[in-house]
Amino acid sequence: MAKKAIGKQSVSFEHPPIICGAGSVVGQKEAEGPYGTCFDLAEEDPKLDADSWEEAEGKMQKKAAELAIDHAGIKKDQLRYVVAGDLLGQLMATSFGLMSLELPLFGVYGACSTMGESISLAAVLVEGGFADYVLAVTSSHFASAEKQFRFPLGYGNQRPRAATWTVTGSGAVVIRSACAEEEDGVEKVFVEETGKKLCVKVTGITTGKVVDLGVKDSMNMGACMAPAAGEVICRNLEDFGRKPEDYDKIITGDLGLVGKDILIDYLRSKGVDIEKQYMDCGIEIYSEDQNIQAGGSGCGCSAVMLAGHILKQLEENKWKRVLFVPTGALLSQVSFNEGNSVPGIAHGVVLEK
Repeated sequence: MAKKAIGKQSVSFEHPPIICGAGSVVGQKEAEGPYGTCFDLAEEDPKLDADSWEEAEGKMQKKAAELAIDHAGIKKDQLRYVVAGDLLGQLMATSFGLMSLELPLFGVYGACSTMGESISLAAVLVEGGFADYVLAVTSSHFASAEKQFRFPLGYGNQRPRAATWTVTGSGAVVIRSACAEEEDGVEKVFVEETGKKLCVKVTGITTGKVVDLGVKDSMNMGACMAPAAGEVICRNLEDFGRKPEDYDKIITGDLGLVGKDILIDYLRSKGVDIEKQYMDCGIEIYSEDQNIQAGGSGCGCSAVMLAGHILKQLEENKWKRVLFVPTGALLSQVSFNEGNSVPGIAHGVVLEK
């Protein structure tokens, strides 16, 4: 068996797992943005007829999960595991939203990098032979995040220009094994037809480290997360022996306008220039006239852009290889109130047609 761990932080899959289905659910503001027509479902009611913002976010997760399962052409019972998380305490949206699926669940937390973490773990599970199908899901909701991390909506506080707007949305993908082992030990390549065109390989992952350069401004998460993104991009290029031009796109999750400049400068200081390949989901998801300051953020930001746009570009051969790098700011109410800085983390996922 070939060695799969390469470099210091990466994995190169011998039999790359395949993303065979995706689902995206967004709120009205996201639907009004430049990628509104890319998403599967837009909810006009931000509360989704629920009793609380947290319950509404859980409902979004379930809808995104059901869409991904349907688009993969499989039945729910074919899923072995769900790997999912959100921004809320005790992963409330995930726990309550996905409970009715009655599937084995790994609850994970990587702040806004959670989609990268979920896909990484799901890919390891299926490529390692522990499952044929795994669902990766995450979400965020503007109202639930504001309530937990910032101010109640009724407070009406002003937002600084460096602040980002939490995306109301949930993205989900079904990841299947590229091969299944029969009872006689002979590998059999999956050839079943699902009726859906989506077939994007996860060829590698680079797991990020927690990086803390001492930034304490929770309203400037781009500055908190940019160094972590820079470190994982450098590590991915080194571990895989690649240059930025080996990727059609290098896509971060939600650094926004402030974090983008910091990241590009940070990488240039290390002799790496990604400006030609660079894209940030937080900058792309909203238009400039939507009053969102530095851009979008939240777990749902990179997740819905992946499910609604990025995978389609790969499927249609517009891009051949993408480095998808969701980014997260690891703060909590407790850490912030105790005066701690805001560490960042990022996870790299290599996607290929």
